[in-house]
Amino acid sequence: MAYTESDDTIDLQGFFADLVRCETRLYNALNVRLRERHGIVTSQYEFLRFLREHPGARVADLATEFAIGVGATSKGADRLEARGWVVRQANPADRRSHLLALTEKGSRLLAAAEDTFTAGLGELLASALAPSATAATARTLSHLRSVLERDRIGNPTG
Repeated sequence: MAYTESDDTIDLQGFFADLVRCETRLYNALNVRLRERHGIVTSQYEFLRFLREHPGARVADLATEFAIGVGATSKGADRLEARGWVVRQANPADRRSHLLALTEKGSRLLAAAEDTFTAGLGELLASALAPSATAATARTLSHLRSVLERDRIGNPTG
C-alpha cells in the first residue's frame, strides 16, 4: 500500500499499484453485474454512454476518449454494431470515416444498464469511503485526468 496512517510519506510505486488495482477491481465488479443483468461488459457500456453523450462521434473520437488504439476501438464498435446497438453512418465531412449512432435498441439497453452501473458503483464506493472522501477522490482524479489529457500524456502510439 502506498500510504499508511502513521507516516505521511507516499510510496509512488505503491500509489500507482493502488490506483491501478482499485480501477481494475471496480471495473471487474461492474463487469460482472452488467454481464449478468444486461449481457454487456463495462467497455461496451462505456462506449454506449459516450456515443449517447457525443452523437456523431467517430471511432477515432472513442479511441481518444478512452486512450486506446484505433484498431481495438474499431473492433469494439464492430461488436456493438453486430448486436444492433450502434449503426455506422456515412461521414459527410470525410468519406474515409463513419459516424456512430446509438440505435433505439442501444438506447434502451444503455438506460437499463446505467441504473445497474450507477447503483453498483455507489454501493462499492459507499462500502469503502465516506461521502466526503469519495468527493475528494473524485476531484483529485478529475484534476489529474485533466492535466494528463491537456498535456497529451499516455496517448496510445498505435
